[in-house]
Amino acid sequence: MLKLPDTGQTTSYTTTYGEDHDYSINPPSYTDNGNGTITDNVTGLIWQKEDDNTQRTWSDAGTYCDNLTLGGQSDWRLPSKKELISIVNYGTYSPSINTTYFPNTNSSVYWSSTTIAYNSSGAWIVLFNDGYVVIDYKSSSYYVRCVR
Repeated sequence: MLKLPDTGQTTSYTTTYGEDHDYSINPPSYTDNGNGTITDNVTGLIWQKEDDNTQRTWSDAGTYCDNLTLGGQSDWRLPSKKELISIVNYGTYSPSINTTYFPNTNSSVYWSSTTIAYNSSGAWIVLFNDGYVVIDYKSSSYYVRCVR
């Protein structure tokens, strides 16, 4: 089971109970491993600290991660949609991520490995300017942050 961290949302404009701002059970917690990687202490995932600032198609993004050697490890992969959402910080904007641990993150779009269920030519993407999660064609070019 993938435990997701708190979204960081602290304000709500509705009176409905049970929204993100009502909970803070898994606050984000990261460790900088000092070798270009960051460990997420909530999910146990190890992330590439900084992407290489290159936009790629979905296929090329997967190949990049498959071929990446970082922190003495070579089992990197493109993160799933849920995994990528787990590092979004909805309490910040442009970029929507903890820049102490993930510096120089582009306030732009990053690929997930998750293919759209009804159309294999598309995949889920996460916009790190505001944390939105949407879909696009795999032929588009976006940034990639690998995980293991």
